[in-house]
Amino acid sequence: MFFVCTFAVKMEKKQLEIIENAAEMFLKHGIKSVTMDDLAKGLGVSKKTIYKYFDDKDDLITKIVQTKTTKDKIVCEAARVETDNAIEALFKISEFVSNMLSNVHSSVFFDLQKYHRSAWEVMEEHKHHFVKSQIKENIQRGQKEGLYRDSINPEVISSVYISTMDGLFDGSTFDMDSLNFSDIFNEIVGFQIRGLASDKGREYLKTRNK
Repeated sequence: MFFVCTFAVKMEKKQLEIIENAAEMFLKHGIKSVTMDDLAKGLGVSKKTIYKYFDDKDDLITKIVQTKTTKDKIVCEAARVETDNAIEALFKISEFVSNMLSNVHSSVFFDLQKYHRSAWEVMEEHKHHFVKSQIKENIQRGQKEGLYRDSINPEVISSVYISTMDGLFDGSTFDMDSLNFSDIFNEIVGFQIRGLASDKGREYLKTRNK
């Protein structure tokens, strides 16, 4: 928990409040479509107040992503220490991600990649290093518990997972007019867990789903 406390104390309460509320607006409506005027009006503050804490829109977006990735790390750590096995840990993390993606506008990741490269790079670094390491460790844990197949190569499968996430966020792999990020993500996770599970793991899933 130390890293998140260190990160948080560097920000004032009002700054964190703006980050949380602005994130909701950007995720719901898309990043490009929300101007700083829209943001000030929606948050009930002046633009002067926003610019007191953030250099510009790009700086705000970057700090939003940094805050979200920090929260992601907290959830992953909690899932690791508070669950009985690897399958439950993966479900706990997946539930958090699914809820986060449930109301995300289809343009968000495109906007992030095209117009806010610094924020995009923060997310990419988080995904390709932290998230990948968490998936790899989860696979290794599941193998030790006998819930995942021993024949699985954790390094390869964690890379496959990240590649699949890249496909989810690139905006062209899936039909976002008929599906949303949360629905697609849930299908990916269900497919992943069934593919990882050993005979013991499949029996556990049957018991869990009753």
